[in-house]
Amino acid sequence: MECPVNRPTLVLDPTGRARDAESAELIARGPATPADILGVQVWAVSDPDLLEDLLKDPRISKDGLHDWPDFEPVVAGWPLALWVTARNMFTAQGDEHRRLRRLVSGAFSSRRVAALTERVEELTATLLDRIAAAGEGGEPVDLREHLAGPLPILVIAQLLGLPEELRDGFRQYVDGVFSTVLTPEEAEANGLAFYALIDALIASKREQPGDDMTSLLIAARDTEGDGSALTEDELRDTVMLVVSAGYETTINLIGNTISLLLAHPEQLDLVREGKAAWDDAVEESLRLEAPVAHLPLRYALEDVELPGGVTVRRGEAILASYAAAGRHPARHGDGATAFDVTRTVKDHLAFGHGPHFCLGAQLARLEARTALSALFERFPRLVLVPGVELEPVDSLISNGPRTLPVLLDGAEATA
Repeated sequence: MECPVNRPTLVLDPTGRARDAESAELIARGPATPADILGVQVWAVSDPDLLEDLLKDPRISKDGLHDWPDFEPVVAGWPLALWVTARNMFTAQGDEHRRLRRLVSGAFSSRRVAALTERVEELTATLLDRIAAAGEGGEPVDLREHLAGPLPILVIAQLLGLPEELRDGFRQYVDGVFSTVLTPEEAEANGLAFYALIDALIASKREQPGDDMTSLLIAARDTEGDGSALTEDELRDTVMLVVSAGYETTINLIGNTISLLLAHPEQLDLVREGKAAWDDAVEESLRLEAPVAHLPLRYALEDVELPGGVTVRRGEAILASYAAAGRHPARHGDGATAFDVTRTVKDHLAFGHGPHFCLGAQLARLEARTALSALFERFPRLVLVPGVELEPVDSLISNGPRTLPVLLDGAEATA
């Protein structure tokens, strides 16, 4: 595929290790610039004001099947094909998007999220007990593996009715969906295994329905025999979306916020002293370290003129570069790359904007602030393991630490 215009193309690092430099480069290049995402040419948009406009612009579509001329040649050999082939509200547009979103939205209402508060607190307390046991004798504990990862999958398990024996598989296959270092063959195999797990869940819920979202979606599918409520593909892909988005966003949000607070103890002190709230720490983490760094893809339905003399031609793809948008000095000033829990301007695009704004945003925030407050109250001398450099997950999409090793009692580490 050729570059959309005769401009230098920024090839995004699939390992995620160049993310900070790439964000700075995207900002320096202007509101939108040609970029390469695993061989696919896109317009990466980093300016937050422009991105907000495009995310709600009716001339920009999410439906690659119908609105992306390169759909067929790309999906045949692209490791991220599942991001554009899945049939759910993530890839739907207009009336189809509203229909699919309506079927899921009730589970994420303010009332339903508030009702989950006690359960999230119980799950967090149980996980912290296990962390305390794992860290006895000064042993390091990986908080991604023992807190940031288990909490969201346990919450999703309750929402969807996931049996315990399927939970580890769901975590593994979601990680594969977000990985950008898999070969096309590996990505396809991961997708097929993920679908097999989803099919097993759906089959079990058809036999024994429960009070969960999967059962409700199946009822919507099976009650309307003409498929007007939900097709079988939409049922499978909606389950996939809820698991993937609910898990990956939240594990990164919790992991990033813990690592930022431990790396900036003066900011943690501000929260402990009541000069900032846990919610402030969560929002600042979302801004500075967007859990999803780049979100594929959107498509121009017609030629769209952008600032700086750029024209996105009809059918060209657009990449929402949330990581760069959160650090943009036009909105956050010269200190945009600093972690500041007292920051006045707290707005960000980490959960998107417009019609496709993340339905699970309230739930992710609830899980994060619950985990943070309980963790730092239980282990007030928590520290990162000295000398260990945190590495990112292998993804240009997902933004979080691969591991988060800590010592529960930092005083012992310095004794």
